Amino acid sequence: MPNIIPPKEREKIPYTKEQILKIFKRYDKDGDGQLSKAELKEAFAELGAICPGLRAWDGRRHADDDGDGFISIDKELDKLGDYTVGVGYIVN
Repeated sequence: MPNIIPPKEREKIPYTKEQILKIFKRYDKDGDGQLSKAELKEAFAELGAICPGLRAWDGRRHADDDGDGFISIDKELDKLGDYTVGVGYIVN
């Protein structure tokens, strides 16, 4: 019989910033170099957010420096990554 560790006893491993940034970049579906609210919502859902729409809104509030409603991959993604690491999503 295999040694199966119950879910509550497994080590909880948080996503690294690098992993989070790769996930966000993957959600730039239209390739315009920025993340819309809809794209952010999908990315936060993949990360395991209970309310991905709320996280997308809050992430934009923290990282959208120019106030255009989008997260620029080149200029603002790093700040969004810092915010997201602070939330503490766990790798499943």
